[in-house]
Amino acid sequence: MPALSRRAFIATSSAAAGAALAGLGAACSGDDDEQPAGAGPSRGTAGGDGAPFDPADWASVRDQFPLTRDVAHFAAFVLAAHPRPVAAALERHRAGLDEDTHGYLPIETEAEPAVRQAAAEYLGARPEEVALTDSTTMGLGLLYGGIRLRPGQEVLTTEHDFYSTHQALALRERRDGVAVRRVRLYDDPAAATAGGIVDRLLAGVTPATRVVAVTWVHSVTGVKLPIADVAEALAGANAGRAPEDRALLCVDGVHGLGVEDVSVGDLGCDVLVAGTHKWLFGPRGTGIVWARPEAWEAVDAVIPAFEPSSFDEWLEGRPPAPTDGVRFTPGGYHSFEHRWALAEAFRFHLDIGRDRVAARTHEQATRLKEGLAGIDGISLVTPPGEDMSSGIVCFDVDGESPHDVVARLAAAGFSTSVTPYREQHVRAGPSIVTTPDEVDALLDELRR
Repeated sequence: MPALSRRAFIATSSAAAGAALAGLGAACSGDDDEQPAGAGPSRGTAGGDGAPFDPADWASVRDQFPLTRDVAHFAAFVLAAHPRPVAAALERHRAGLDEDTHGYLPIETEAEPAVRQAAAEYLGARPEEVALTDSTTMGLGLLYGGIRLRPGQEVLTTEHDFYSTHQALALRERRDGVAVRRVRLYDDPAAATAGGIVDRLLAGVTPATRVVAVTWVHSVTGVKLPIADVAEALAGANAGRAPEDRALLCVDGVHGLGVEDVSVGDLGCDVLVAGTHKWLFGPRGTGIVWARPEAWEAVDAVIPAFEPSSFDEWLEGRPPAPTDGVRFTPGGYHSFEHRWALAEAFRFHLDIGRDRVAARTHEQATRLKEGLAGIDGISLVTPPGEDMSSGIVCFDVDGESPHDVVARLAAAGFSTSVTPYREQHVRAGPSIVTTPDEVDALLDELRR
């Protein structure tokens, strides 16, 4: 029986995988393409004009993206384009799978740990704490479907969260009868304060609250929650509670990851869920779930993992061991080339500098908010300060529907979006693929 185990298969297939990797270099161009999966930084990759990538030069960073220059891309956070290091890694893995699928597939045992390692470095975490998923929605569904709740325990969420959080909890409520309550954190988003948000959220916490489900940056208003302050307040509420009764702070972080210069230790939450194909500009169809070890202990995996110890349990008839990031990662066959290329997205940001990405994004977002505030007939929805907002900027134009405004801006060469909620606003997201000059041009178009 052991000869059939996944571990044994991996051992006997490693030589074939190495040969597949060695044979790929000649078919690819660029220094980065010569490296095996997960090896080395993305620095040195050529841009669109053939010049080496200089992560200290914002023009060089922009050149890593094949986005058309005929459009100013203020909606890149909806679904991102791949920068060249990510695209090169994706194509390298795709070529390997196309050339010799069975021989190349064992590279998974190197590529997935490389993704976890890069993610952990970016997050300030440990690799085994990171699970790999296909999206924020998948991560939230697996988390809220798998977190253990005793009879009488409840979930507290907010009115401002997106469909994926609300519906994942609604499905759990329908299946198991779990009580889910919502609180409103602010009435006027532009005037939201950290203290007011913390007070309203903590007022909703009861001794029965086991999960506090919130979103780091609200994509309907652009409000950024003070997650560290919430975590500190929850720690006070948890004082004296048994571990199985602690209120766990679970965060949809998709519109903060890739923007904010903080680690998971800075945030202080128990779980962070995010797609990595938005502000991080990772491969489409990728995401992560991070949790501290104590939080993983409270979560059951929903989909069997394709990793050696789980296969050994099956072969030997043993029950599943406690969950961690590796064992929470859904098994099965995925779009492997996309998942394995995710390491390059984290490295791309690390090469540029998490602090510099945050500063560049906030600089443009502040410039946009200040400009919008000075235009008659435009109402800024997002708080003006960096402490209460991130990269998303929401606003209204008097007498115009958001859809009409977005359509007119598109005709003028500006890609923006409408908030996909009942509450609709125009939404723009400056990022590393936009420039301060494009922010000024967008403001000029709105003035016209």
